[in-house]
Amino acid sequence: MVTPQTPPFLVSGMREKDLESVMNWFVQRKQSFYALGRIFVSKQEDLEEIFYRSIIAVHNELHRLKKETSFESWAISHFIHSGRNLSENKSFRDSEGQKSDQTLLHTLLQLDDQEKEAIALTYFNECSFAEVGRIIDISVEKVKSYVFSGVRKLRGELGHGSFEGCREFHEHYLEYLGRTMDRPEKVEFEMHIYHCQDCQEDLATFQEVVLNLAGMTDAIEIPAGFIERVKSKVGEREARRQRKKKKRKSVWLAFAGVFAMVVSIGFVTGGFSSLYYAWTEEDEQLRAILQHDLGERLNLESESNGVKITIKSVVADDVQTLVFYEVEDTKKDNRYMMNAHEGVHIDNEYDVMRRDVQHMYYSPPVDQDEIQNEEKNVYKGTMSLLPVSVDSGTIKLNVARLMQLDQDTRKGEYFSKELRFAEGDWSFDIPFTKQASRVHKLDKEIDIDGIPVRLDKLTIAPTTTLLQYSFQNQGGDKRIDVITFDSIESDEERVKADLFGGNMYVESFDQEGWSAFTSRFDTLFFEDPQEVNIHFDSIHLSVDDRKTIPLDNLKDLPKAFEYQGNTITIDEVQAGNPAKVFLTHEVTKDRAYERVHYGFSSDYLMNENTSIGVSDGDGVLMDKNGKIHEIDVYEYDKLDQPRYFETEQTIEFYNDSSSEDVNLTKLEIGGYSTTKYVDDRVKVKLD
Repeated sequence: MVTPQTPPFLVSGMREKDLESVMNWFVQRKQSFYALGRIFVSKQEDLEEIFYRSIIAVHNELHRLKKETSFESWAISHFIHSGRNLSENKSFRDSEGQKSDQTLLHTLLQLDDQEKEAIALTYFNECSFAEVGRIIDISVEKVKSYVFSGVRKLRGELGHGSFEGCREFHEHYLEYLGRTMDRPEKVEFEMHIYHCQDCQEDLATFQEVVLNLAGMTDAIEIPAGFIERVKSKVGEREARRQRKKKKRKSVWLAFAGVFAMVVSIGFVTGGFSSLYYAWTEEDEQLRAILQHDLGERLNLESESNGVKITIKSVVADDVQTLVFYEVEDTKKDNRYMMNAHEGVHIDNEYDVMRRDVQHMYYSPPVDQDEIQNEEKNVYKGTMSLLPVSVDSGTIKLNVARLMQLDQDTRKGEYFSKELRFAEGDWSFDIPFTKQASRVHKLDKEIDIDGIPVRLDKLTIAPTTTLLQYSFQNQGGDKRIDVITFDSIESDEERVKADLFGGNMYVESFDQEGWSAFTSRFDTLFFEDPQEVNIHFDSIHLSVDDRKTIPLDNLKDLPKAFEYQGNTITIDEVQAGNPAKVFLTHEVTKDRAYERVHYGFSSDYLMNENTSIGVSDGDGVLMDKNGKIHEIDVYEYDKLDQPRYFETEQTIEFYNDSSSEDVNLTKLEIGGYSTTKYVDDRVKVKLD
């Protein structure tokens, strides 16, 4: 499968090569992956997103790769998964249009999903039938069946006629053309073909389609700047937001005599553990865990290259495994943090961690000022890992890289533009005991802005509270993209939604017509409420509202038009491949849309391989009162109902099949995105 020019990827060199090595591996194979991506989406921005997601996923999950698994097949599986996810809910077939000149690519896109994937993997990525089977999780016999039926459909649609060779020899076509047939069978097959005119014609037309499929990868042209945009997106993946924690003033006893007295009282009354940790543990979350005997102090230390890591404690539940730690630079005044996706490996992950669940929880940098840490060479933080799969055991944690934090965080940026790291070798054997969670079925259905929304399940774990919700997007001109929550309130406490832990898609949710997500909150575990109020924050909507703007008079620019009561100006139109349209959007307090969705109708296209993309433009952040804030310095959670409005956009049209200029005649608007803040509150009883 791998050509001599693209040597196999060496997983053993990951720590040295890291993300760049994974990205280069995809770049070396960009032609075949680009062709594979075209069976899922047509827009350049979507293809770029598939590449980006695949590179990040492969890099983050590399430590999960089994030794017996081929890296190439494993990486292609991630690409297929990203393509499938991105193609959901997209009118891909409609964007291709119904055209009279049925080319091979367009015809391929009309096949069933299993046939498309099997054919693309076989002829675009040069996978064997066994590899295809492992990638899409079907038997080899199924792979052959899908490839054979798909090729025959392509042949018929492309006007090659309907030939019927002898059925008993159909199963040999693929092995014979792929030169994988054993010699005795090959001789017998060739003798039959020599004497059978029907099989000769059938095999010849079948072979013509196969050869065209094999040559399609090189025939599909990658637009200029495509890979550069993917690389740029990968390079910009930095954490820029901060998660605010409640301030807490430490309370210390002034006299040893008072301390001794309280300790003696604690031993008598049984409250020593709670009192002791109230005075000696500054981390609010860890303090509660220790007070309720859900964890214990570990203080495991490991030092490498002048940097010491201390694992203070760990708590494991059904949602995640949360590690509390400190990092001390013993030689310089640097602060370093651990990142579960960057240089952290669990040797026995297959033995003690759950790998059948999604785990997208990001542990953002902890504001050291908030926790009153004035030591410039010490960082105190948490790291979220997968939930454990056994009741008790030991996590064998190895750390090879730490991320350096910027000491000046006045602008809310924790990392410098050029990421810096500390390399080393830190190892820990971390004991754990899994803590139980409380799971409450809600089954509460409500209506928000005319769309059915359901609250399905509330999981209250020691480390977090997890709300699973779902909504329907069937019919109508508007669809919910995502819901955000403000908080969950009990009689005793009101816990805020986690800015970094919301809206994870639930893949295992299989109720037809409903899309399920989870949103994370601070924990309610220590309150054990019987009833809660769930406070909504906002809904992000996509709204259909079509408008066509002619581009036939290019000399009369700039040209203004109205959309949703707002003025949009076409500043410039550049011919070429890609052709570009530069737009400016008026910004008012009452502007309905935040971002416009562009597309094109089938009668517009002169070439079925034309695609469209929207480059990142400029924009403004506006609060509820219409005040505009600087994007680089704002603190999002302190603004009142913020919305981001795009002010400048560049729409690019690509001719994917040749270098000829794109013929622009009109601009198609399909709809827009908008955010609505809601004050809905739902009371639910917890049984």
